[in-house]
Amino acid sequence: MSYAETLIPPQPAPRKVAKPITGARLAGYILVAIWALFAALLVYTVVNGWDPEKFTRYGPRYLHGLGITLSLVAISVVCGALLSLPLAMARLSSSRVLNWLAYGYIYFFRGTPLLAQLFLVYYGLGIFRPQLEAVGIWWFFRDAWYCGLFAMTINTAAYQAEILRGAIQSVPHGQREAAAALGIHKFIAFRKIILPQALIVALRPYGNEIILLIKGSAVVAIITVLDLMGETRYAFSRTFDYQTYLWAAIFYLSIVEALRHLWAWIERRLTRHLKR
Repeated sequence: MSYAETLIPPQPAPRKVAKPITGARLAGYILVAIWALFAALLVYTVVNGWDPEKFTRYGPRYLHGLGITLSLVAISVVCGALLSLPLAMARLSSSRVLNWLAYGYIYFFRGTPLLAQLFLVYYGLGIFRPQLEAVGIWWFFRDAWYCGLFAMTINTAAYQAEILRGAIQSVPHGQREAAAALGIHKFIAFRKIILPQALIVALRPYGNEIILLIKGSAVVAIITVLDLMGETRYAFSRTFDYQTYLWAAIFYLSIVEALRHLWAWIERRLTRHLKR
């Protein structure tokens, strides 16, 4: 048996080796400097061109448009989530008919622009006005706000269905086998075991989808909905000041940043048991 007779004296920390300046690092520094310069010019433009009269006149309209945008996005996300669950189940179904019907729906609405879908709803369904009046739902499709809501809902439902399908498939099959071995009914196992794990996996893609929908919601201004972009177009048509669009961009950026931080907090909160 051996034992130490003397202790090793403390050694100084190793010298920090400076990282070499590579081409990629230099390009990164240049890009950061350009973006910083661009941000400074943007702030200077906003401050230098500040007009209190325009702010007083059009500020309430911007807030009204912001409320319309948030309500459209919130309702369409919730309705799309409700619609995405049966679509995802149909995609996972062993029935070829259900699988292909859901696949066709998702393929069409993910493969075509939201603007084209909005035009098909707002302008195209007018062809079927007598039939829609006969069933009593023409009041819904004659209103631009409802048409925008409907188009955004069916669009985001397709994306959310694929997100949910992928998340459910990512849950290990052993979870289902363990539930079956314990005698848990398939529906209860799905609702209490599979789905909660799948939603954690799908949390970040859901956040990305909501952010994309917020930015995509600006297209409803084309069909006369006075959302944030609609009010911006109104303000520009009266002032011909390009800063009206700059303020709209700042509003959209603020919404996205607030949602990003909120989603990061929710993710940290729900996955705190996974931290090591």
